[in-house]
Amino acid sequence: MAEQASTPPETTSPNKARRKRLFIVFGIVLVVIAALMLAWQLLFAWRTVATDNAYVGADVAQVTPLVAGPVAEVLVEDTQQVKKGDVLVRLDDADARLALAMAEAELAQAERRFRQTSATGQSLVARSQAREADIRAAEAQVRVSDAGLEKAQVDYDRRRTLSQTGAVSGEELTSAEAALRTATANLSLARAQLAQIRATRQSAESEAAANLALTRGTVEASSPDVLAARAARDRARLDLERMVIRAPVAGVIAQRDVQVGQQVAAGRQLMSIVPTDRLYVDANFKEGQLTRVQPGLPVELVSDLYGGDVVFHGKVAGLGGGTGAAFALIPAQNATGNWIKVVQRLPVRILLDSKELKAHPLRVGLSMEATVDVSGR
Repeated sequence: MAEQASTPPETTSPNKARRKRLFIVFGIVLVVIAALMLAWQLLFAWRTVATDNAYVGADVAQVTPLVAGPVAEVLVEDTQQVKKGDVLVRLDDADARLALAMAEAELAQAERRFRQTSATGQSLVARSQAREADIRAAEAQVRVSDAGLEKAQVDYDRRRTLSQTGAVSGEELTSAEAALRTATANLSLARAQLAQIRATRQSAESEAAANLALTRGTVEASSPDVLAARAARDRARLDLERMVIRAPVAGVIAQRDVQVGQQVAAGRQLMSIVPTDRLYVDANFKEGQLTRVQPGLPVELVSDLYGGDVVFHGKVAGLGGGTGAAFALIPAQNATGNWIKVVQRLPVRILLDSKELKAHPLRVGLSMEATVDVSGR
């Protein structure tokens, strides 16, 4: 019995020694791992900063009509790939065609009015010049009438003198007196006609000057009325062209919200186009990680869509102007008694390589893991 009681201590001694060796080995392994981690931190980890709070973004193009009208045809669907300039929507252009025809008619009328005004001005100038001959004729008639009056006055005076001696009868004196009155009337009439012709010439000159002022220094192409009518014609033509809505950029159709027969107003959003070849990533880094982050640094990114087998490369484009909390709809009120410090994050814009995007397309909103190389190498 005594020999059996002394056996367990002898058998447990090797187990304790084995456990002790395992603990020592485990401790050594932990020390080695800690040393490796420390070495990694000292040698490599300081060279990069990383975050998984990153998402794909893009400057999405909003497709909106510039003119109002009913939708005649919709040629695209959501998720469809389009090129820049592809036709997306056609509006009914009947009213636009009528407006263009009316504008072209107004332009033709404006050009005709200018030519008519120019011709009228030239006609008035010719009429004014023609009045010079009438004036000279009227002045000659005044001189003739004046001469006739002088002759009638001399004849009357002579006969009146002779009538006192009885050499001239009373009838002859009466005839001479009547001739004098007729000559006086003729002179008054000639002078009135001359004044009237001069007034007519003055009126024609004023009318010609007023008409020529409308066309002086301009030609048909530079006339204000013609320019205004041509601008209205060009505007109507542009409105007609805008009845066909084209893709402003290449990309993928998203958020299509338009149907055939729908009356759309100018500026209403019909759909969006995501330019898949010009995507970027907004990575939200903690404020303590941004000490050495600056524009131009290289970045490696991994998408949850493709996993670690596909690594995207990009460059830091810039840092945001404020944190997400600063631009929140309801900003944080830190000036309170129960304030608790929260580590803030600042968005960093990262531009992606277009060739890599073409080989491995991404979509807006996808999650990314971004690692920025801040070593400066």
